[in-house]
Amino acid sequence: MDWEGETDGPDSSSEDLCDAELLARSAAGDRRAFDRIVARYGPLALRLAARIAPDRHSAEDIAQEAMVRIWHRARDFDARRARFTTWLYRIVVNLCIDLRRRPKPVPLPENFDTADPATGVEEILEHDDRRAALARAMADLTEGQRAALTLVYDEGLSGAEAAEALGVTTKAVERLLARARAHLRDRLLPDRDGAEAPT
Repeated sequence: MDWEGETDGPDSSSEDLCDAELLARSAAGDRRAFDRIVARYGPLALRLAARIAPDRHSAEDIAQEAMVRIWHRARDFDARRARFTTWLYRIVVNLCIDLRRRPKPVPLPENFDTADPATGVEEILEHDDRRAALARAMADLTEGQRAALTLVYDEGLSGAEAAEALGVTTKAVERLLARARAHLRDRLLPDRDGAEAPT
């Protein structure tokens, strides 16, 4: 990507600089400092986006857009008010929420054609049915619910940290999590019980 207005500062060594220092240098146009931010946090942005966005292509676009926003807004970051990761979480989550989603079919697993021939067809289809049911249930969650689940369960944030990243109260995060868990239970347990019920 070609960033406009970049310059390498007089001292471009950025390996040992903290996030706030790297952002300050980025705000001054130091491309190498910003490259270090991307190297440190690009994978995190992509991982977070991939768990909330509807597909990998959208997640990649969101992660890239998040980095672009950080480049353009580097001077807005205030380390006294929030950690950089909290700011990054908020940018990625907001981009995911802004994305207009379209329902997409659940694809067959990549290894369907190369599955172990000893595995029965019925077992493969049952596994795929469970994965498809989970994917449908997750897709029916609101973006806020999916974001709360991702931040707390996947990223390991506390309720307070997730609330700060989402720009809501801790109680709101607790409600999002409770509704998400209830929805997943309602959608998945009846499927499982129905599958196990005698005919």
